[in-house]
Amino acid sequence: MPSPQLSPPPGQGGAATLAAFADVTASDSTLRRFLHGLPGVDAVGLEARAASLGTRSIKTTAKAYAIDLAISMIDLTTLEGADTPGKVRALAGKAVNPDPTDRTTPRTAAVCVYPDMVATAKTVLAGSDVKVASVATAFPAGRAALDVKLADTRDAVAAGADEIDMVIDRGAFLAGHYLKVYEEIRAVKEASGAARLKVIFETGELSTYDNIRRASWLGMIAGADFIKTSTGKVAVNATPSNTLLMLEAVRDFRAQTGVQVGVKPAGGIRSTKDAVKFLVLVNETAGQDWLDNHWFRFGASSLLNDLLMQRQKLATGRYSGPDYVTVD
Repeated sequence: MPSPQLSPPPGQGGAATLAAFADVTASDSTLRRFLHGLPGVDAVGLEARAASLGTRSIKTTAKAYAIDLAISMIDLTTLEGADTPGKVRALAGKAVNPDPTDRTTPRTAAVCVYPDMVATAKTVLAGSDVKVASVATAFPAGRAALDVKLADTRDAVAAGADEIDMVIDRGAFLAGHYLKVYEEIRAVKEASGAARLKVIFETGELSTYDNIRRASWLGMIAGADFIKTSTGKVAVNATPSNTLLMLEAVRDFRAQTGVQVGVKPAGGIRSTKDAVKFLVLVNETAGQDWLDNHWFRFGASSLLNDLLMQRQKLATGRYSGPDYVTVD
């Protein structure tokens, strides 16, 4: 892994971390040398470990805990061109009160919407601890000029977004223009103000595990609060293997710098069984410090419904079926 001399003084993060990487980010060539100096990924070993961890079984009491934890980690999401204020209000209401028949059900972590729907979601969520996350930076393709991306970000923050989910310029990254990607993340981070920044890599378009590792370190060096697998808009989204690789990255980054960064797999996680597998990955790879919605999220929409049905089954012994939950 990167050399220990990159670590900031103990107990410091943020600006100290950026200062520690100043030499690395001085030019495209120094950044490329650093990123390409990261250890290569053993694809066979990575996939075997992810598959092995996916076979772990948990007891019923642990399953009940895992279901509630997973619910509390969801960024309940609607990112469709046909989104309406009514749909967003309904989704925000569901985030605050996922199961009207059981008030012990945890709230979701956030509601994730387009910038023009932030104010609508914020109105419904006022007074709750559910965050409003907004995609920005010309989501999902990220094909826009930097000033447009920054305006998109500032609009979302001005409307009340607590969190910004940005997409990197995959074309620039794949062409090896790492400094451009770094500087864009830094600029969006600044435009985000107090809002936490999630940096989306679109791992399905990065082609290799080595690229996913490089993108993870690039995002963290640039100041990401979270690194996120995908937009949910391409064929390959979150997988156990790419999430495991990103969990290893945040674990190693904290060991090197003292700075903790969150992870958000998004797209394709639809069942309780899938969610539990991902929680096992978190626990066994990054550790319990990440088993909290401040550091781990699921980008999902349909996942919540299955978690609610499985939760009721554990409580009552019967499976209610899809009519038990609202259709998002």
